[in-house]
Amino acid sequence: MTKIVGIRFRTAGKIYYFDPADFDLDMAMHVIVETARGIEMGTVLIPPKEVDDDKVVSPLKPVIRVATDEDEKTVERNKEKEKEAFAICKEKIIKHGLEMKLVDAEYTFDGNKLLFYFTADGRIDFRELVKDLAAVFRTRIELRQIGVRDETKMMGGIGICGRPLCCHSYMADFVPVSIKMAKEQNLSLNPTKISGVCGRLMCCLKYEQDTYEYLNSRMPSVGEKVKTPEGIIGEVKSVSVLRQLVRVVIDNGEEKELREYTVDNLRLKPRQKKDVKLTEEELRELKDLEDSGDETMEDKSQEKPQRNRGHRDNKNEYRERRDKRDNRERRPYRADIEAAEASANETNEVNAANAGRENKDGYKKPYKGGKNRPNKQKYNRNKDYKNKNYNKEYNKDYNRDKDNGSTDTQ
Repeated sequence: MTKIVGIRFRTAGKIYYFDPADFDLDMAMHVIVETARGIEMGTVLIPPKEVDDDKVVSPLKPVIRVATDEDEKTVERNKEKEKEAFAICKEKIIKHGLEMKLVDAEYTFDGNKLLFYFTADGRIDFRELVKDLAAVFRTRIELRQIGVRDETKMMGGIGICGRPLCCHSYMADFVPVSIKMAKEQNLSLNPTKISGVCGRLMCCLKYEQDTYEYLNSRMPSVGEKVKTPEGIIGEVKSVSVLRQLVRVVIDNGEEKELREYTVDNLRLKPRQKKDVKLTEEELRELKDLEDSGDETMEDKSQEKPQRNRGHRDNKNEYRERRDKRDNRERRPYRADIEAAEASANETNEVNAANAGRENKDGYKKPYKGGKNRPNKQKYNRNKDYKNKNYNKEYNKDYNRDKDNGSTDTQ
């Protein structure tokens, strides 16, 4: 068993686990902890308790201390500095002409890092912007691109229901929502009615999905034949999922009568779960409303400890220097120059010695000695001189030439 404490760093953010050490912590207490981003102040959301070891990613970082009044003042000062940083960054974006929308600025508790959150349609080259910001604030700068759902979560607002947005109030994670959910809940597929402030499908569609799946499994389909309590077979005209009522058309022979029954009073075949089908036109119109539900705003490096990659960075720097050195033209050493000159002189001497030794048939005359001796002919490795067949053929040719009197002798 491992003792943990759950801490949250922003409103409706994720909960991270830390080691409470020997501190007596309660709900809503502010504490100072060390995270992947540096020293930060968080709020205790889960009091210290013991959990199984397999549910915790070890090692857990301990709580440094309980926040003091001075720490609270530091956080307030950081908030004031964030407003100034936001205005300055906005001016720099306009100056560089970048097509990006700045959403928020955030200082870490110790002030060692300044984060800017922005949205954009595509990838933005903000390297020059980072240089300007680093020259102004004299601290580490990080620009993080987020999605429209993350932007709405940070900014907040009022939904079409009249209540504060769920993602800004209490939702820690975004849930994937699909158009099939709206179809199964018999909602209008008008994009303006099923999309939220962020322009994506409303997250509340997920809340009632399980209930609708259960209720729809008990209801008959429209046009299905059912048996009423009176023992009459009728056809389903319409259904009310939430009230669990079914309207049945009964044919008495002379006239048709419309009656309403509860689903428990009808005898029907058990309904099998059917996949909700959408037309290609509906999919094409509502495709942009779907979202994968992945959250990019939270720093996921706090969930699992990352390996120290300093040695890998050093290796990469070494490889870059090595490649740069290899691509550069190397100056020849003096020993290399002397060796090349000696080899050239020897080649010239050999050529001079071989000059004039050709006979009238064009073959070179045998060399008879001298200091300018040419190189010997290299041994031919491809020829198998020890092979018996080779020797037999050689002896056969030699004897035939000898009989003809044309054997070459040296």
